[in-house]
Amino acid sequence: MRLPPFPRVRPVPASPSRAVDVPEAQRPFRLPAAGRPDVAVVVLHGFTSGPASVRAWAEGVAGAGCAVRVPLLPGHGTRWEDLAATGADRIRAAVRAEVDAALAEHRHVVVAGISMGGALALDAAAHRPVAAVLVVNPALRFGNPLAHAAPLLRHVVPSLPAIAGDIADPEAREIAYERTPVGGVAAVGRIQRAAERGLGRITAPVTVFRSAQDAVVPEASHRALLRGLTRAPVEVVPLPRSRHVATLDLDLPLLIAASRDAVARAVRRD
Repeated sequence: MRLPPFPRVRPVPASPSRAVDVPEAQRPFRLPAAGRPDVAVVVLHGFTSGPASVRAWAEGVAGAGCAVRVPLLPGHGTRWEDLAATGADRIRAAVRAEVDAALAEHRHVVVAGISMGGALALDAAAHRPVAAVLVVNPALRFGNPLAHAAPLLRHVVPSLPAIAGDIADPEAREIAYERTPVGGVAAVGRIQRAAERGLGRITAPVTVFRSAQDAVVPEASHRALLRGLTRAPVEVVPLPRSRHVATLDLDLPLLIAASRDAVARAVRRD
């Protein structure tokens, strides 16, 4: 995951804590099954973003008849200060709880996610009996080497400029935090390490969607993913016209069609 350079400027202080409502576009949502009640897909958004960034993808997958669940991950949808105070364990536990709830109601469960959500989907697949995994530019590596120092730097530089909006489509816009919390970056680092450790445990088929250009997730992340998936069938689907946030970008129809195909194959296989 590529972050802005850590600046040599006066830190931006965290504002006092206050209750903030989640905007309607960023609220979690579920789409009921229409023909395949035995299949559910859990779709996970990326770091500092929210459900709005994956809504079109989720709706497209649901069009195949399966149920879809899109949670709002802890620390998201409110203020960047909330994400700064949210640990990796809480985010990982929330994802597993969502997957467990889906498994309790459906025979086949697919986990899907973009960027940090992709890492979380892989992490869940290493510990839960999912039917398949769909990941879009999953973040297993940082682009900025200084990001690894986030646990210490968070006390000096609470936040950095936003990292959202890496999209080729000039008409698309990602709703996300206006600042990147350094404490949240530290949590992402822990999520990345947990996800990479678990790659060898995954046996469900993994479909990897890879954008032609990505200013957020480095090529090293993709290499680590393919190297670590030693037991899972893997298919890589190029997204030639998209950048990092491919769920809002020009290859969205391709992403939806290939996701539907992957879900259908996994259900038949299972």
